[in-house]
Amino acid sequence: MHYYQFHIGDYKSHTHHLSLLEDLAYRRLLDFYFLHEKPIKHRDVARQIGMREHEEDVMTVLNEFFISTEHGFVSPRADKEIKQYKEFAEAGKRGAAKRWGTPPNGEAISPPNATPIATNNHKPITNNQIKESATIVACPSDVSQQVWDDWVTLRKSKKAPITKTVLDGAIVEAKKLGWTLEQFLIEWCNRSSQGLKAEWIVKPNPADKVRLTVPPSNEPDPALLKIAEDAKKAAPIPLEVLAKMAQIRGRA
Repeated sequence: MHYYQFHIGDYKSHTHHLSLLEDLAYRRLLDFYFLHEKPIKHRDVARQIGMREHEEDVMTVLNEFFISTEHGFVSPRADKEIKQYKEFAEAGKRGAAKRWGTPPNGEAISPPNATPIATNNHKPITNNQIKESATIVACPSDVSQQVWDDWVTLRKSKKAPITKTVLDGAIVEAKKLGWTLEQFLIEWCNRSSQGLKAEWIVKPNPADKVRLTVPPSNEPDPALLKIAEDAKKAAPIPLEVLAKMAQIRGRA
């Protein structure tokens, strides 16, 4: 079996006295036992669990937590969990056989084109669900998970499908720009659009066209020239006028 329950509190109460190496040996022995579902042979077990240089610690754990038999070291507690797991798996097989029908050879089958049916515990599978599961694509290796998740969220918000065809199209458009797929998807997310084409990105700005059609001029502004000339022609205020203005301000 490839899965077993691990009760942290129970494990700690029984192993708090172990050294680090003994604790490691016990965990590896448990994994080895559950994986192979058979007694552990004393010969070469330390090497098999990757602790060939610590055979003494391995034997200490075997003698304390396992029972030595003529077939090898066994764990009654682990055997109980393995038995329960097999009974559960067998019950699942019987349930599947009952649900889909069992042919004479005893193997449960499911008609390839059978109409989805409802059970007491599950809602019927719809054609939309089947279609959705068939169109799910994985994150490409050259795209970070964060960028991919953002793009998927955008597609879902637009109620747009996430298919291999759409992704292949994005790859083609990215190559037109000389971009990586990740750069293209980032731009797609920034624009928050349902679709994106390379031509939409490289299309020139109309304002840029206006600037290109109006030639630049190096000539000074005529209005600024007139102001400068008027300033040169302006005569200074006579001293008697300045004195009269000061006298008026003083009376005020």
